[in-house]
Amino acid sequence: MARTGGRTTARGWVVVVAGVVFAVAGVVTWFLVADQLRAENITVSQDAEYFAGDPVTGPLTAYSEAQVINKHALQATGGKTYAELEQNDPARQTAMQASFLRASLFTSVVAFGVAALAAVLGVVLVLIGTSLKAPEVVV
Repeated sequence: MARTGGRTTARGWVVVVAGVVFAVAGVVTWFLVADQLRAENITVSQDAEYFAGDPVTGPLTAYSEAQVINKHALQATGGKTYAELEQNDPARQTAMQASFLRASLFTSVVAFGVAALAAVLGVVLVLIGTSLKAPEVVV
């Protein structure tokens, strides 16, 4: 007589539900971060290597703008970073502001990466859960 694995089916459903939660959370996070960046009305500088003139709404445009900010800051400080400037150097304020802006843009890049990871992991979990809940026939 054949029987199916009831525990395996339950585990499969748990994994599917976890996968759906991860996938939805990843997609929602992606769009929330993109929406917040869009609301800032940042445009990639015209002298950027990539995406010049495009609005900053995603990880690639955010990274591109962060690179340009670094280039401009180094030009303004004579090639020195914030830590290399003397404390009373007026260019230190520029370096600090550039560092803050770059950190904010890089944080959004990381957020996009985590969102994508969660969404892909969610899809993988749904696939694994689906295979686990398929009836297992024991003869």
